Amino acid sequence: MFAAGRHGGWHGMHHGGRGFWGSGGGGLPGARKLSSADLQLVILALLEQGPAHGYQLIRALEERSGGFYAPSPGVIYPALTYLDEIGYAEVEPEGHRKLYRITKAGREHLDSNRINAEAILDALSRIGGRMEEVREAFAGIDDADPRAGDDLHRARRTLKHALKRKRGCDPAEARRIAEILNRATAEILGLSSKGS
Repeated sequence: MFAAGRHGGWHGMHHGGRGFWGSGGGGLPGARKLSSADLQLVILALLEQGPAHGYQLIRALEERSGGFYAPSPGVIYPALTYLDEIGYAEVEPEGHRKLYRITKAGREHLDSNRINAEAILDALSRIGGRMEEVREAFAGIDDADPRAGDDLHRARRTLKHALKRKRGCDPAEARRIAEILNRATAEILGLSSKGS
């Protein structure tokens, strides 16, 4: 999980500070936190594309994840400071802001961990794609009837919480839940027969 101290915490996210990474890297959605090492790799990968201010890095992560993940300045800047301290990034003043760029040592570190960095960035992009699909699926509902949109979002959240509570259930219960979800899917799509 996140290293303590100046590395910064990973709780400056939208959606109530929920994380979605496992410890030890790999960038797997569904887990709870992003390790400090993973955060540093992501920042280095973004800096490899060109120098950036902390705000630009926040925006890049937010855009890549389709708005799902937007780290706060309180997360990004301590990580940038740490990368500067260990020589993986360097900073230069630019007016009232600081411009960060990757160093040779930072590039070498990134090269030796590139598979992990790319896995995290790919996962962010996949999440971004899913978020866009969800937005498209429900586009216009809030405009036509705000109450219907609220009801739909509330139902989705309730289903998500119910499924979380059933994690680790026995095979019989898993099959029962799958049957319920399959019936609901058919009904939503209008595929269920009238007499059943």
